[in-house]
Amino acid sequence: MKTAVLITGGCGFIGSNFIHHMRKTHPELALINLDKLSYSGNPDNLKALKDDPNYRFVHGDITDGHLVRSVFDENPIQAVVHFAAESHVDRSILEASAFVQTNIVGTQVLLDSARQYWIDTLSRDPFFRFVHISTDEIYGTLGEDGLFSEESPFRPNSPYAATKAAADHLVRAYFETYGLPTVIARPSNNYGPYQFPEKFIPLMITNLTEDQPVPVYGKGLNVRDWIFVLDACRAVDLILHQGKPGEAYNVGGETEKRNIDVAREVLAMFGKDESYLTFVADRPGHDLRYALNNKKIKDELGWKPTVAFQEGIEVTVVWYNANDWWWRPLKKRLTHESKGFWTES
Repeated sequence: MKTAVLITGGCGFIGSNFIHHMRKTHPELALINLDKLSYSGNPDNLKALKDDPNYRFVHGDITDGHLVRSVFDENPIQAVVHFAAESHVDRSILEASAFVQTNIVGTQVLLDSARQYWIDTLSRDPFFRFVHISTDEIYGTLGEDGLFSEESPFRPNSPYAATKAAADHLVRAYFETYGLPTVIARPSNNYGPYQFPEKFIPLMITNLTEDQPVPVYGKGLNVRDWIFVLDACRAVDLILHQGKPGEAYNVGGETEKRNIDVAREVLAMFGKDESYLTFVADRPGHDLRYALNNKKIKDELGWKPTVAFQEGIEVTVVWYNANDWWWRPLKKRLTHESKGFWTES
């Protein structure tokens, strides 16, 4: 088997887009996708790779140490890109235990297995990489001004963000304590194809396709920095191949928008007015604003976002309209859950 990259959570939104990106840009690499297939993990995201000899799917949980070690032992892994996480803020508010298990314990299990493999099999190969995919939410909330840098303190305000912050600390500790070549990517709010339809943008698109109203928290004044998922994938690819061990890199879209303004843009694309907006009670501890300083990744790796929001949202709407086979069963399942899950992040 060719030199392999182990990708955890590759059936999720960003992970599956990253796998598609890597198959196109690095056809020489074998890709191993380890995914638990929780509610948001969807094998249909990678349906096109079913017969690809350089793609392998492993069904399993990153908290299962025996399974994770076997994946390392049985494959010539040169790098790990760790996407696997519970990522839905609203779900973390209702029940945090799954977030602690996957985001903290799972990351620790993966780090331990990677470290042992790096020592025993790779003889501390300096070219090995462990890339951890974090989030801008670890920094907490900003006021009306300023940007988060990689040196900004962690002030997470949701159970989800707290578990991701803990995982960041573990990843950094394994570099400092053991020398494991770890790198951290901290992207802002991703949007694009294959995003689970409880999230804000796909929820709006699919609801409006069905001529249903769009829910907006509070008055819709919360600000997010939006990045098209393929721009984020390019950044992770660069961090994997050129990122400096022990470092973290912000990956911002440089597109700050209030939720209400995002909703208005999507409404306009469907030719609908604001009567389709339904304002609902705000989420507890709802961060006001996120925004990232991209100077470090620009200066060190030469990356910058290239897809303007208008272009990205048009591509996204077209994709969901063309792939209702993909999202309609997921929406039906969410309706049956009857828990009202949705969010802008």
